[in-house]
Amino acid sequence: MSSLPVLVLNSGSSSIKFSMYEAGNGERTRLFEGAVDGIGTDLGKFWIKDAGGKKLVDQTPAVPSRSVAFKLVADALHSGRFPVPAAIGHRTVCGGPTVRENQLITPQLIDEIESYEALAPLHTPIAVYIMREALRLFPGIPNFAILDTYFHRTMPEVATRMPIPTEYADMGVRRYGYHGISYESIIYQLQPHVPEKLIVAHLGNGASISAILQGQCLDTSMGLTPTGGIISGSRTGDIDPGVLIFILKQIAKTTPNTDAAAEQLETVVSKKSGLLGVSELSNDMRDLRDAIAAGNAKARLAVDKFCWTIARWIGSYVAELNGLDMLVFTGGIGENDIASRAEICAGLGALGIVIDAERNNVRGAAVISAETSRVTVRVIPPLEDLIIVNHVVRLLGE
Repeated sequence: MSSLPVLVLNSGSSSIKFSMYEAGNGERTRLFEGAVDGIGTDLGKFWIKDAGGKKLVDQTPAVPSRSVAFKLVADALHSGRFPVPAAIGHRTVCGGPTVRENQLITPQLIDEIESYEALAPLHTPIAVYIMREALRLFPGIPNFAILDTYFHRTMPEVATRMPIPTEYADMGVRRYGYHGISYESIIYQLQPHVPEKLIVAHLGNGASISAILQGQCLDTSMGLTPTGGIISGSRTGDIDPGVLIFILKQIAKTTPNTDAAAEQLETVVSKKSGLLGVSELSNDMRDLRDAIAAGNAKARLAVDKFCWTIARWIGSYVAELNGLDMLVFTGGIGENDIASRAEICAGLGALGIVIDAERNNVRGAAVISAETSRVTVRVIPPLEDLIIVNHVVRLLGE
């Protein structure tokens, strides 16, 4: 095998990220990366930079729709300035109960994934659109769905089964877990010395935690949808079901149509809650830290709620693992928010977790635990695109 350029497509609710790796002859070299941000706005951002960080494309176009956004990407890739991909890997948040394995994308597979879009309504619609467009625009090039849920398939039934009537469980209502590609990348980076008992906290605008035993997922915080689990940027996380019933009844007073009422409830729990809902200010931790410094009490409460919730999950997972060897922070907040890491770990000394303030004063990869800590605490940035490339190469049989 010689040259094998692999394109990675990672779509979100308001962005499309992409990168290309040279994966031939056992190599894993990133050639370039880029993104279209601000989908649905008149002032988006479209950029591409090479492996050295040099900007190759830097534009601020109107990006009113996902179709316009992906056309920018496709046109650039077809411009002759970049290698033609030999294969394409798509980050796929959820394939539902029937699509559990990473696999070759076919029109039938896309239809199956789309039928479960309610499980990841912010991600799946744009992902299936891009899959269809990629098949059309790159004819003859194999495309692969690489699932965030794949890593969590090792969870036991006691973790995946919801306490609901069987008729709903049979419809696919279960704990799936998300951010799995990120978690895989942490295990990959810890090789060959993966701790037996590991907790990884992926903290960003979307946040989750996983308990990992001997390199395999034992439990994870996100459930049927990415809205479950811990409080995040604009999502509630786990919440008393009675709260949802109460809110739905309030919505129904002015919105008698059932589907419309359900959509409004989805907007409340996924887009208007979490850090944004409590602070009434922002879903961005950087904004909230600035507001806290200025004395904003609601911002302080939102961040306290975030850190308090994560500490509770860590404690429960220590019990589930029957101990802990290592705690890893990853994701945008996990990597960059020094204060959040310190606040989360402040009350966990009884679990053997002690942070060194000087070591913690860092952004990026580091060991931040004190010498007296019985648990090693690390910061490790995720390498999601690399994991997608690895799966694509494996599925190609190369």
